[in-house]
Amino acid sequence: MKTLMTPEAFTEGLRDALGDRLTMVALFGSAAAGDTAESFSDVNIMVVCTQLGVEELDAIALISREWAKLGNPPPLMFALERLMNSSHVFPIELLDIKENHRLLFGRDVLRDLPISQANLRFQLEHELKGKLIQLREEYMLAGQHAETLVELMLRSLSNFQIMLKAALRFYAVSVPARKRNAVQALSSHVMYDLSIFEELQGIKDGGVLPPFSRDAAKELFERYLEAIERSADLIAALSRRG
Repeated sequence: MKTLMTPEAFTEGLRDALGDRLTMVALFGSAAAGDTAESFSDVNIMVVCTQLGVEELDAIALISREWAKLGNPPPLMFALERLMNSSHVFPIELLDIKENHRLLFGRDVLRDLPISQANLRFQLEHELKGKLIQLREEYMLAGQHAETLVELMLRSLSNFQIMLKAALRFYAVSVPARKRNAVQALSSHVMYDLSIFEELQGIKDGGVLPPFSRDAAKELFERYLEAIERSADLIAALSRRG
């Protein structure tokens, strides 16, 4: 189980391995926002160092492998200077981490991270359209299996919720930390139905998939696909105006 090594214990291992080269360790994502679902959520850690070469990677390789063996993603690694120069490339991810993280060690360098609204809009359109293409491809590969189709939606749900949360930033100054709440808030600003995300979140929170017929799973997917397509169109329209 993931609880065999806590984020705090992992942080202590990083401190022992890196010493004064370690600038910051932060918990981010669902675990930091109180937005976890036991069967589907990861524990995400960002690590920022003064320098990040092969020596530093070797120093933390063993504990990072142990962390990953527990079902967690490897730590998100940055050298401090490169992090400060990366916000134009990854504005969706870094803005979400900046606003929703828990400091585990060091100086909170995320507070001063600059994020461009124009770059956010560009990445959001690119990500939505790319993930939409991938979703269609995976639907075709799912075949006639209802359970496989529902699992496909649940696996992709968090990514699309993150993108819809980013879309809310063009309508609201204050954005909820939890993805599901952000999607609910966005639904009051758009003219199409986003309730499918809440339905899928409810299935995800249940931990065990209820039985689905192929027709029922297909109907869910049709609504899911339409909501994502409409969202992609919305962001494309914002980009044209911007």
